[in-house]
Amino acid sequence: MLDSRTASKTLAQPRLRLAWLASWLTALAVALFAASQARAQAPDPQDPPNVMVQKAANNALERIRKDQELKAGSPEKINQAIDELILPYVDFEKTTRLAVGRYWRDATPEQRTALVREFRNMLVRTYGGAVSAITPQARVEMRPFRAEPGATDVVVRTTVTDGQRDPIPVDYRLEKTDQGWKIYDLNVLGVWFIQNYRNQFSAIGSQGGVDAIIQALKTNNQKMNVPNSPPPTR
Repeated sequence: MLDSRTASKTLAQPRLRLAWLASWLTALAVALFAASQARAQAPDPQDPPNVMVQKAANNALERIRKDQELKAGSPEKINQAIDELILPYVDFEKTTRLAVGRYWRDATPEQRTALVREFRNMLVRTYGGAVSAITPQARVEMRPFRAEPGATDVVVRTTVTDGQRDPIPVDYRLEKTDQGWKIYDLNVLGVWFIQNYRNQFSAIGSQGGVDAIIQALKTNNQKMNVPNSPPPTR
């Protein structure tokens, strides 16, 4: 069986720390520091996917501007912001399901709940780091959006720059559901979030199954002092 400390180190690898929710905020919301000061519009999942993403980013940034505790990386404030401003536009259960891969099929309902909860908790910590790292120099450009008429799975492409380093391509994969468009995957520098985590979870699960993945997530969260939070609802 895979030692929990070894599994936790696997989850802490640098490329794995490209946390999805953190990257979303960093890649989209920071650009709005240079945008107009008009009141943010509420996102509508029925909007075109690129419009929905832009509106969600506006609301996230507006909250950061007003809440200094959130800007400082308060886990409680981050949890609240995620619940209110991000999770309504994210199919987090699908993200977890695809990242866990074949082990999701083997998981009981209780294990699936634990996987979603612990996976989310782990991302909250890095999300907080992204919030505190936002600077006025960062910019995001929405690249031309292209999709076939009637498409139900699309990619919204952006480019991120801070004026000091080379531009970073950041892409978002969305699926159209009964509730509208939902984000479920992210690509940073050519690395898709789900595939990256799937590789890590596969290595852990091959030696200890679903319980080993859950334990690795819990151990990692304990090391980062991540507060527990309820699993998101779809």
